[in-house]
Parts: sequence; C-alpha cells; structure tokens
Amino acid sequence: MAEIIHPFYEQHRGAMEAAMRHRLDLAEAMLRERAHLSNIDGIRQEVMDEFETVLTQMPYVGGAASRMSDFFMRLLGFMAISRVLRRHGVALPVIGEIERETYKAQLLTEPEAERLASGRQFMSPENQTLLREQAARSHRGEFPEDFVYDFVAPGPDDNFEFGINYKACGFCKFAARHGDKEILPNICGLDFDAYAARGIHLERTQTLAGGASHCDFRFSRLPPD
Repeated sequence: MAEIIHPFYEQHRGAMEAAMRHRLDLAEAMLRERAHLSNIDGIRQEVMDEFETVLTQMPYVGGAASRMSDFFMRLLGFMAISRVLRRHGVALPVIGEIERETYKAQLLTEPEAERLASGRQFMSPENQTLLREQAARSHRGEFPEDFVYDFVAPGPDDNFEFGINYKACGFCKFAARHGDKEILPNICGLDFDAYAARGIHLERTQTLAGGASHCDFRFSRLPPD
C-alpha cells in the first residue's frame, strides 16, 4: 500500500518540490567539488525520490494555524539530501557545510527588502504576543509530533529582545522515529542563517539534539549595514 501524504502538505507539494530543485541547482558545484560526486543527475533523482518519502513521513501539527508547519515544510527536505549523501559516503561535516551554504544562497535570492520586512514582523510586539499564545498552546499536546516551547521575556541584565525555549523538538522526534539522529545536527545548523537573512541575530548555546534539556533561542536585531 502506498504511503499517504497529508492533504495539507499535498496542497503545498508543488512549492516544496520546486524549492528542493532550486536547492539542488545551487548545490551542484559543491556536490562535485566537496562531496566528490560526479553523477549529479543521478543524485538529483535520488534526492527527489527520497523527498517523496519524507513527504509521507512529515507530521501534521496543525497546518496553517501553527507556525511550526512552516518549519517542517522549509527544512525537512534537507533530511532527504542528508540521507542520500550519507548513502554515498559523504562525511557528516561536509553534508552540513553544503546544506548550510545552499540554504543561505537560497534565502539570499529573495529580495532584501522582503527579507528584512519579514524580520521586522517577526520581532514586532504583535508577533511576540502571538508567540506567547502559541507557546501556551504547544503545551496542550494536541499534536504529539509537534514542538513544545516557552516564550522567554528578557530580564533587566539581558541583551536580547525575547527568546524561545524549545522543550520538545519536532525535528528530534522525526529523526528518532525515522533513523535520522546522526544527521539531525545539520538541520539545527540552518537556523542561524535563516534568521540572519532576515536581519535577526540568533544566539543559542545548547540544543535538545546535543543532549540539553532545551534549545535556548535568543533573538535580537542585527544592526543595519
């Protein structure tokens, strides 16, 4: 019996597949020069086939009503890339470098004004209110494969604007369920570039994937150039 893709992800499948093909275009030179792979067309097809599998594994966590759905849709495709490169014997640090540089290049293809506007919206008081509400909701356990997190307000001696402590991570749960634990840290590494591209400084000293009790995200605005 064929595996089923959740209708919410099926609705966005075309855009996710286009993003994956774009990433593979951006990664091509690095796959040749750093991973020492020659059959790039074959690698592309393997990655897209693996992404089909990832789509069937992608957990539903509330669809458009949950901010974490976007995290899954944007980042779980890198699991497909990692799986394929590991099968071809590429070292984990090399996979991490390729994925991070590819993702950064992809983010920077978006117009700067749009990226920075998105960052301002993320840092806005209105979004902080929404984050508080969704953090409280995350503790209800409505979706077992979802993230669970707390909103963190700064203290008088802190130099960040707000933070999030992730007590349970959807990517960690996904990796544990599907045998991806060794490639999980590469997904964690993508966060810094994702926020920097939007004009946001992320400070993080520990992760659940690294064995900590929680991931401590702390956000502040990057100074303008």
